[in-house]
Amino acid sequence: MFTLSGLPAASLPRERLLNDGVQCLCDSDLLAVFLGSGTQGISARCLAHNMLAEFGSFTAMLGADLHTLTRIEGIGVVRFCQLQAARELVRRSLLEELKRGPVFSEVALVRQYLALTLKDAEQELFAILLLDAQHQLICYRPMFYGTVNSAVVYPRELVKLALKHNAAAVILVHNHPSGVPEPSQADIHLTRDVVAAMALVDITVLDHFIVGANQIVSMSQRGLM
Repeated sequence: MFTLSGLPAASLPRERLLNDGVQCLCDSDLLAVFLGSGTQGISARCLAHNMLAEFGSFTAMLGADLHTLTRIEGIGVVRFCQLQAARELVRRSLLEELKRGPVFSEVALVRQYLALTLKDAEQELFAILLLDAQHQLICYRPMFYGTVNSAVVYPRELVKLALKHNAAAVILVHNHPSGVPEPSQADIHLTRDVVAAMALVDITVLDHFIVGANQIVSMSQRGLM
């Protein structure tokens, strides 16, 4: 167990944050400020150090489930809820940043948006991003849900939604809960059906992304549109 004692007040994370700025804090001190206090016999700094030692990274720690996280001494349901709320705040903040500019014609930035939106989905989901003429996001709309193997998608419903929102372009997206984002023949046929349907009403399908566990495939980049 990592322990600390006898530290001067000026060296404590909160004081150093106020004096020198948040960037000066190491990972464990930053987490200690977030935790605010420790528990009986364990300071916030010790608790933060133990948490990072257990998981190795913020990503692994924030992705841990309730049972796994509460195995650490000093972490209970309240702390788990705080960490989940922090994770969601960060996710929503990043999504807001991505929504502000005309970024949805850039594949790398669309991948960032989709990683934040769909990566943890447990069942297959087909969604559409509706864009204006400058490729700014009008809205993201989940459309069809399926089993872990398939989802039924109706191109006419996608066209109706795009017309309702006066979209000039769209991006299609769905996930593969198996974790492997390779396009199937069904994915290719569906994409071409939607492209043809949208073309009838002068709406461009910019891309179709498939989200896997650690990779997001652009069908446009693969030449499959």
